[in-house]
Amino acid sequence: MRILRKYTNRRLYDTSRSCYITLEDVKELVLENVQFQVQDSKTGKDLTRNILLQIISEQEGESAGMLTNQVLQQLIRFYGDSMQGMMRQYLEQSIGAFLSQQDRIREQMESMIDAANPLNMMNKIADQNMAMWNMFTPGEEPKSAKPESEAETPKAAAAGEDKQAPDESSGK
Repeated sequence: MRILRKYTNRRLYDTSRSCYITLEDVKELVLENVQFQVQDSKTGKDLTRNILLQIISEQEGESAGMLTNQVLQQLIRFYGDSMQGMMRQYLEQSIGAFLSQQDRIREQMESMIDAANPLNMMNKIADQNMAMWNMFTPGEEPKSAKPESEAETPKAAAAGEDKQAPDESSGK
């Protein structure tokens, strides 16, 4: 486990790399699934949770965020409530389940978006129409979907039997 030390000047020091790092670097550690702990440089107290909350706070402030005002208010109401422990477990299990199903959910969302996209639908129809038109060439009968060797008519197959190699014994 990587140990990060937080100094009174609010700087973070990565003990494994022997250098100071930023919150952005800590965020990268999280994204890369690197196990780490942030400790107070004087007391050794675990500050990991505080740093993670700080990263979330910055992320929420930069964009539309994931946590709406309503969700934040509801979470605040659980602090000090007898259900706080259950809510913690529920959130952990729910996010864990979501993460384990994330790839399947992403594929389903992409297929729904593709199906609902009129341009994709038109492209599929155009491809099907082109395939049908390509089955015909000017002045010829429609080509069969089978390979040529399988598409022979019975007459052609019978004619092929007559064209056997000459028998050497007969002298032909």
